[in-house]
Amino acid sequence: MKFTPLHLDGAYRIDLERRSDSRGSFARLFCRDEFRAFGLSETWAQCNVSHSVQKGTLRGLHFQRPPKADAKLVKCMAGAVFDVIVDLRKGSDTFGDWTSLTLTADLGEMIYIPAGFAHGFQTLTDHAELLYFHSDSYSPENEGGVHYADRHIGIAWPLAISSLSERDQALPPIDKVEPIG
Repeated sequence: MKFTPLHLDGAYRIDLERRSDSRGSFARLFCRDEFRAFGLSETWAQCNVSHSVQKGTLRGLHFQRPPKADAKLVKCMAGAVFDVIVDLRKGSDTFGDWTSLTLTADLGEMIYIPAGFAHGFQTLTDHAELLYFHSDSYSPENEGGVHYADRHIGIAWPLAISSLSERDQALPPIDKVEPIG
C-alpha cells in the first residue's frame, strides 16, 4: 500500500499495490503493521457497505461524536464516487476545511478518515458501492451531520443532485455544530 497524506492532518489517500498475472490481481486492503507505522487505526469494529442506485446521489456529511467518534477507511467497490471529508476537530488549524478524492472501483484507491471528520460522497456512476471500515461501532445517540451545501464550507459537488435523503437535507450548517474533541 502507498500512503499519501492529504492536506488535512491525519487523512490519507491509500493506493493499493496490485500484484497481477494472467489470472487477475491481488492486493491488500489493510495491514496492521503498515497502518501502525503511520499512526493510523489498527482496529476495525464495524464494516458496512453502501450501495447507491442513481448517478448524482449525495450522502452526508455524517460523523460520530465522542465517545463514539470513529476513524474510517473507505473504498469504492463498484462505480465511482466524489468522496469528501470536512475537518470538525476542536482546535484544529483546518477546522471547517474540506478535501475530496475521486474513488473508483477500477483503480481501487481508498481514503483514511481520522476521527473528528464529517464524511460524505456523491456518486459519479449508477450503482456505486462503497465499503466502509469503522474504528468504533455505530451509535445513533452520537451521530451528527453538517449540511452538504453549507456556504461556509463551500464544497463544489461535481454533479446536479439526483437523490438526497430528507435527513441529509435537514442537517445543520457548520456554525451550529459543536466541534469534535
